[in-house]
Amino acid sequence: MGERRFTFEYEDLLACGREELFGPGNAQLPLPPMLMFDRISEIFEDGGAYGKGYMRAELAVKPSLWFFDCHFKGDPVMPGCLGLDSLWQMCGFFLAWLGLPGRGRALGVGEVKFADQVLPSVKKVVYGVDFRRVFKGKLVLGIADGWLEADGRRIYEAKDLRVGLFKPGTPAAA
Repeated sequence: MGERRFTFEYEDLLACGREELFGPGNAQLPLPPMLMFDRISEIFEDGGAYGKGYMRAELAVKPSLWFFDCHFKGDPVMPGCLGLDSLWQMCGFFLAWLGLPGRGRALGVGEVKFADQVLPSVKKVVYGVDFRRVFKGKLVLGIADGWLEADGRRIYEAKDLRVGLFKPGTPAAA
């Protein structure tokens, strides 16, 4: 990957989805429409709520986003599971950005709370993950807390997001 970067634009995220950013067999982001953010505005190995690293990403919300047409007809709202998936996507990206090998897989979450919803009237979503622990040995695992803000108001919180990196062919990566 070369010199470590602390921000990534949309084209970089697409390159990650094509396995060009971290290389074949390593963590990759999903490609659109499942890629749930437009840019990574901050990513640091230290700092955050627990001093173990953090990441922030953004999504410009447009009423034309694919999920508003089908969830729900006449009552459009971003599915909460897509917000949660965004946080898992970020955790996997963070582990690969640290230089850790393997394909990313979401392994679970301890608790999720939704206080409101992302409607087509929202202009900007900001996601955050703050890492509690990162295991870098034979087991590659990130444990983080995450959140989603819609136009500056925190509306989702997730505790104990867990993402692992696995060698291709192992059960979690199969």
